[in-house]
Amino acid sequence: MLDKFMQKKTKSAHQVVKIDVLLFEHFSNHCLANTIEPIRAANALADETLYQWRYVSLDGGEVISSSGLPVATEKLDVPGEKVDLLFAMPSYGFRELATPALCRALRQAEQRTKTMVGFDTGAWLFAAAGLLDGKKATIHSAILDEFSEQFLSVSVRSDRLVIDGNYITCGGAMAAFDLALHLIGIQYGAMLKHDVEAFFLYQNEPPDLIDHKKNMRSTLVRRALRTMDDNLETSLTIQQIAQQLDTNVKELQRRFSQSLGMTPAQVLRHKKLNHAKTLLLSTQMPIAEITVRCGYENASAMTRAFKKKFGSSPLSYRLQSND
Repeated sequence: MLDKFMQKKTKSAHQVVKIDVLLFEHFSNHCLANTIEPIRAANALADETLYQWRYVSLDGGEVISSSGLPVATEKLDVPGEKVDLLFAMPSYGFRELATPALCRALRQAEQRTKTMVGFDTGAWLFAAAGLLDGKKATIHSAILDEFSEQFLSVSVRSDRLVIDGNYITCGGAMAAFDLALHLIGIQYGAMLKHDVEAFFLYQNEPPDLIDHKKNMRSTLVRRALRTMDDNLETSLTIQQIAQQLDTNVKELQRRFSQSLGMTPAQVLRHKKLNHAKTLLLSTQMPIAEITVRCGYENASAMTRAFKKKFGSSPLSYRLQSND
C-alpha cells in the first residue's frame, strides 16, 4: 500500500518543470539518487506531476555507473525541445569527457535550457565548454585547486553550492540533496520542501546557498514543526504549542509567515491531513480510527477538511487509489 501511495499521481495544476538528466560513463549512483529521489517524492507528496525528467547521454543508449548500474538513456541532441533544467552528472574520468563534441553539445543545450546545473565534477565540463567564463562556480572539493588553476576565467568558490544566474554548480552527492531541496522550495514553496525533508527524515539546513541566512528556518520554527509532528494524534492547539516553546502565538505566527508563508494553524492542518492521506493509502484503518489518529474530534470535521484540501472525501480517496 505504501508503494501505491508513493506512485499516486494526479493531473498537475502547475506548470510542470522539465528536466534532462545528462549521464556519463562512471556517473555516481549516489549523486543521481540524491537528486532524483527528492523531486520524485515532491511529485508523490503533492499528488501532482510537478516534475518530469528523462535520462539522456551524448549518444543515447545504456550508460553504466561507477558501481555497475546500467541506465537506459535517450540522445541529448533533440533540436527545438526546451527544458527547464539540465542536470549534468559526470563523476570519474571527467577530464577525458571534455571533448570538442561534448563542449559543442553543451553549448547547444544551453540555448534551449533555462538553468544549467553541474553536479559533482560537472562544473569542469561547463568550464571546458566556455559556459562559466566570468561566473562563480564550485566543484568537488578533491579537485577544487586544480579546477581553479585550469580555468582562470572562472571565479571558483569552496562552497558546496553556488548559484550564479542561470548556472548552478555543486560538489558531491550530499550537496546534490541540498540542491534538490532548494529547487523544490523556490519552485513550489517552503511547505512542500518541508514535507520532502520530513519524508527523508532530513533535519539540517542546506548550507552555503547564496543568501541562505535570509531564508534559514529559525530554531523556533523547527522546534514548533517537531512539536506538531510529535502530537499529530492530539488536539494540541497553537496556543499550547507556543506555551511549550516559551513564546506567544503572535511571535510564532510571525516566524511561520517569514519561513513558510503560512500560519501555524495552516501548517498544523496541512500536517494532520497529509497524515490522514498516508494512513488511508498505507493501512486498512477505518475512517473513525484515522480521525482519532489525526487529532480530529469527529469524522465529519476531518472529512470536511480533507475534502477541501484533496477534492474528495477520505473514503472516496481511498477507493480511487485502489482502482
